Amino acid sequence: MKTYTIEVQKFKAASNNIHGQMLFKIDALITPKTPVEGIEPSTVLTLTEANARVLMALLKTQIAEFDGKKARSRF
Repeated sequence: MKTYTIEVQKFKAASNNIHGQMLFKIDALITPKTPVEGIEPSTVLTLTEANARVLMALLKTQIAEFDGKKARSRF
């Protein structure tokens, strides 16, 4: 498995697709990460507090769009 460090620089856009996935356009710095002996290899995503807040707002918006597309039951 290849592992990386991904540092989000900027969120540009977010959208949903027909397959129920969220797509985010971002600027990011991606560098290979060497595995540490005895620790399970993982890719690490880092972002600033400001970018984390932007991500949270984008997620809320995209989840609301998913909910808006679901069929509503009628009684």
